[in-house]
Amino acid sequence: MNQEEKSNFETVLIMQGGGSLGAYECGVYKTLAKHEIKFDIVAGTSIGAVNASIIAGSKSDRSAENLEDFWIEMSETFTPLLENDKLRAFFSSMHAAMYGNTNGFRPIWFTPDFFSFSFNNWPYLYEIYPLKETLQKYVDFKNLGSKERPRLLVTSTDIQNGRPVIFDSQHDHISAEHVLASAGYPFYGISWTQIKGRYLWDGTLLSNTPLREVIYASPRCDKKVYIISLFPKIHEELPKNMFEAWHRARDLMHVDKTDHSVMMSKVISRYLVLLKEMHDIIGHVPLDDKMKTRFGKLEPEYHKLAKERGAIIKEVIRIERKEESFFIFEDADFSLTTIRKLIEQGEKDAERVLAQKDSNADVSSNNAKGASSSKKPSFKKI
Repeated sequence: MNQEEKSNFETVLIMQGGGSLGAYECGVYKTLAKHEIKFDIVAGTSIGAVNASIIAGSKSDRSAENLEDFWIEMSETFTPLLENDKLRAFFSSMHAAMYGNTNGFRPIWFTPDFFSFSFNNWPYLYEIYPLKETLQKYVDFKNLGSKERPRLLVTSTDIQNGRPVIFDSQHDHISAEHVLASAGYPFYGISWTQIKGRYLWDGTLLSNTPLREVIYASPRCDKKVYIISLFPKIHEELPKNMFEAWHRARDLMHVDKTDHSVMMSKVISRYLVLLKEMHDIIGHVPLDDKMKTRFGKLEPEYHKLAKERGAIIKEVIRIERKEESFFIFEDADFSLTTIRKLIEQGEKDAERVLAQKDSNADVSSNNAKGASSSKKPSFKKI
């Protein structure tokens, strides 16, 4: 890849929302960092936005260690050392529902205002501001926007108009409030965040895998994309009861749905190549004054399409979490045992995907060499 291609190419990391399952993203990032994979853009929604902000704005150069320290601090040690994942998730999620998470969210019944509580006048059950204090321990928000750090994209949802709101460190002064605005998940009763007159909820409500938002924010550069998927797309076994049905439905709502975006990128790529060929042909054909005028009027639109909106997704690498047990509130399990297991699982899965990717690259290279060496010389008759 020459210097010009490098300047027009970006490596992107995309992280989904998924509550405590975000610890899995921490493990994946640890492996990517160990392999010295550098990112130009990190984008996330909900807990993915929290992880992305720590990666982009880490107070130290060891962002992977910083991220793991954050997750250990977010974990709770109250639960007994249960080996059964489903039982541990049940007790941990019930504890979180009743008592919140010390460093993440606080129930309103532990606040003085609770005495005025009514479902008619309280649109949330948990305040998210404890997370703000925790984030400020690990993120130097002044680092965001620095050329030495990845560009950060954080997504949220405007409650009143139903539109996505994207905060971009290249253009916005992102603070802890912007990250909180991406993490207010109403189905778990977590509060919204107000920023400049807008009331914002979790970005997951519109898109849990913000690839489309990355393309919109950076439309010129071709991309290599790493997607960490927290919710399995394929699950062969049918649900046996309503809880398993809700669990599977939740997974399908949050699963990676970027296949269409990747497909459209390939279609647009073919269109742009064809458009360029036609443009070059017409540019070398003698035209009369009338056609020259029409061609001249089309030139700005052509350059706008070809240059300003010509980003192509060159490659997508997916690291997907698998499930061994099924519990609908697994994403509220902040027990230390589970957090450590998720981090370890993320590390191993990322190692496996990278090894497979390298193996496929070696096979392709060897096949290309073999095809080249097997070609017999051809002789023309004189």
